[in-house]
Amino acid sequence: MINKAKILIVDDDALNRIILEKTLSDEHDVYLVTSGEDALAFVKHTQVDLIILDIMMPGMNGYEVLVQLKENSISQAIPIIFISANNRHEDEVKGLELGAMDYIGKPFSAAIVKVRVRNQLLIKQKNDLLEILVSIDGLTEIPNRRYLDENLEREWRRSKRNNSPLCVLLIDIDHFKRYNDYYGHRAGDECLKTVAKTLAAQCERGGDFVARYGGEEFVAVLPETNQQGAIVFANKLRNAVNDLNIEHNASLNATHVTISIGIASSESSQAYTEKALLEEADSGLYNAKKLGRNQISAQ
Repeated sequence: MINKAKILIVDDDALNRIILEKTLSDEHDVYLVTSGEDALAFVKHTQVDLIILDIMMPGMNGYEVLVQLKENSISQAIPIIFISANNRHEDEVKGLELGAMDYIGKPFSAAIVKVRVRNQLLIKQKNDLLEILVSIDGLTEIPNRRYLDENLEREWRRSKRNNSPLCVLLIDIDHFKRYNDYYGHRAGDECLKTVAKTLAAQCERGGDFVARYGGEEFVAVLPETNQQGAIVFANKLRNAVNDLNIEHNASLNATHVTISIGIASSESSQAYTEKALLEEADSGLYNAKKLGRNQISAQ
């Protein structure tokens, strides 16, 4: 079953809200608010796919609401359709220049509203798909370095804002160059894919993720997790890879593929940026390798 799109209607006129809800509720989940302030509060806690926004409202007008929506990383990608009884071309141009995707004049034509909403949702669907594709590693099909950089930065800011812990794990497949030399690059690619899938499968909380960092290295990001929790998760990753029992006769520390993991925690770290936190995890990884590999080291 395809999920219905979530549409937020922002209009202080009760009759307009009723008409729009009746027009769209058969095909979509429709939410109603009566002011710009309520709209900004709503999108902070509820994800929506499209906003239909009246221009002339008491308090904040539609233009002011649009500017704030576009300035917020949470809501900046949501397509917005302006509605207004004022059909002056200057108002339409102003809305489009500020970032609105379309403009519907009052009184409404139900057929026009449905078509324009459908068109904007189709565009958003394609844009969302493209965004997913550019964030996925082509070989392993888990999040790539771009996804890691963007989301680690976001989680770092959230951690500092909320004073909540954030842990980063840097993971390396032990003696992977020797694996490639011994078994060949095709087998090496299959090994990478299997390990990546296994690592990603251990993420059970919504905010946790594993991304490919480059080569045979991966990064796990664990929001709202202290160092002890990260150590537990790291052991879970290490055990999962050990359980794969992928033969590695060229390894210097085991007869199967293993991983080493370095851990950095924002609670114990002196890092002032997310990049510095990642560098601390790298130091932990270096230490784990010094300890003999197939080890975990927390900084």
